Amino acid sequence: MAIIETHHLNFGFTKNDQVLQDLNLVVEQGAIYGFIGPNGAGKTTTIRLLLGLLPNYKGNIKLFGSTLRDNRGKILANTGCLIEQPSLYEHLSGFDNLEITRRIRNVSKRQIDKVLMLVDLKTAARKKVHEYSLGMKQRLGLAIALLSDPALLILDEPVNGLDPNGIIEIRKLLLQLNKEFGITIFLSSHLLSEVDKIVTHLGVLSHGKLVFQGPYSQLKSLQQQSATIQINTNNNQRALEVLRSQFDSSMNPEAFITINYQNEQQVAAACRLLVEEHIDIYRVQVEQNDLEKIFLEITKS
Repeated sequence: MAIIETHHLNFGFTKNDQVLQDLNLVVEQGAIYGFIGPNGAGKTTTIRLLLGLLPNYKGNIKLFGSTLRDNRGKILANTGCLIEQPSLYEHLSGFDNLEITRRIRNVSKRQIDKVLMLVDLKTAARKKVHEYSLGMKQRLGLAIALLSDPALLILDEPVNGLDPNGIIEIRKLLLQLNKEFGITIFLSSHLLSEVDKIVTHLGVLSHGKLVFQGPYSQLKSLQQQSATIQINTNNNQRALEVLRSQFDSSMNPEAFITINYQNEQQVAAACRLLVEEHIDIYRVQVEQNDLEKIFLEITKS
């Protein structure tokens, strides 16, 4: 089942300023969907449209199989969101911030203790929010988003401005929410290294258009296709001549030998060939393009 679907979604703030063009998102139930793209690509605009915060779009948006126009109350009751940094009452305690939202959303008081435990803020619940670290504030924002026990969590830059410890805390929490509670997560971020660690599916937005969408494993296969074996020996020129008899080999600018990677057996065969020719091997390494390089590749004009 698709939790989020958009069909031919188009949006512009003016007639001459089209932010999104023919956007067709599909976010499956149980996925952690990473939504990435350069600044200005339209990620935050997309999220605001999904939540009904921007009007006058063209196309179709469905959450849980229904449109906001037809089933707004039920959809939003089942959706938690955090757009960049949370809006908090800093002169109040974390508990009081949750209590205000609990009353607005009309959920059980038991939910406050539950979400405080989830985000590991139980011991800091009575502290004033202005005493919280950035990571604690972000976790409180997530607690507020989780109060109604949502099936879908929509997050826009949830680790923005956090230090490494804060980033790790949020990453662990998101993985826990997905694996233990089955919450579908739609996550926009510009930190590709973090996206790489947690997502199951990926959508890449460039100039308002979706240029890649699918399981993250598909992108991993692109990484493998562009991978190379790098070899350094005591005589690279002689080694290159030997390897060219069986492999598509070349010398890179760093004076290492490179072979287009196909599988592990190919690495073993190349080493065996060099050893048979009495060439000393100093280093053999498989180099794969990371997500950042592939991202730049598929979003360039």
